[in-house]
Amino acid sequence: MTKSEVKLLGSWTSPFVMRARIAFNIKAVEYEFLEETLDPKSKLLLRSNPVYKKIPALIHADKPICESLVIVQYIDDVWTSGPSILPSDPYDRATHRFWAAYIDEKFFPTMRGIAAAQGEEARKALQEQLDEELVLLEEAFGKCSKGKAFFGGDGIGFLDIAFGCFLGWLRATEKMSGLKLLDKAKTPGLVKWADRFCADGSVKGVMLEPEKLVEFSMALMAKMRGAPPM
Repeated sequence: MTKSEVKLLGSWTSPFVMRARIAFNIKAVEYEFLEETLDPKSKLLLRSNPVYKKIPALIHADKPICESLVIVQYIDDVWTSGPSILPSDPYDRATHRFWAAYIDEKFFPTMRGIAAAQGEEARKALQEQLDEELVLLEEAFGKCSKGKAFFGGDGIGFLDIAFGCFLGWLRATEKMSGLKLLDKAKTPGLVKWADRFCADGSVKGVMLEPEKLVEFSMALMAKMRGAPPM
């Protein structure tokens, strides 16, 4: 299969796009990455994802697959020669899918809300909420990993990808807000896991750098306010 038969539409700032890129790295799949400006959205993106009109979108042999977690599962199903991303046990698979949905529906909106919070009280309330969510994820890590290095066991798996893609933005949020969100005292297992995840060969080349994300965020906020970036 040639590189041109596998295309990924996305943006370098998107943690959801990063999920597909990590999955491709785990499976050693060559693909063409097409950077989307999103303003305006390309005709290829609108044609590939006419329902949600958002990234990421995977095009495999001219067939589009959309939504990041669906894409990761598709990659795992199609490229079977590499390490499995989803657990083989049906209960474990269901558990990993459950926590991946929790991350997208609960954790991510809370983390994003901290950066946009107006006032100290609102920010404090969101931090307390995020602390509770991270404690739950710490417990989930203990159960899913079964004492091993990753949620997926000895190697990075589905839930590692689902959560780990947000680490760059989590650290960027810490820098912008002055808060400590991932804390050794509260979530020691996740702190060690985060270091292992970021150091993994399938992640290092695509992990979002917090400093660049801060620069991007500041420029975006300046643009929205109509002021020149710092």
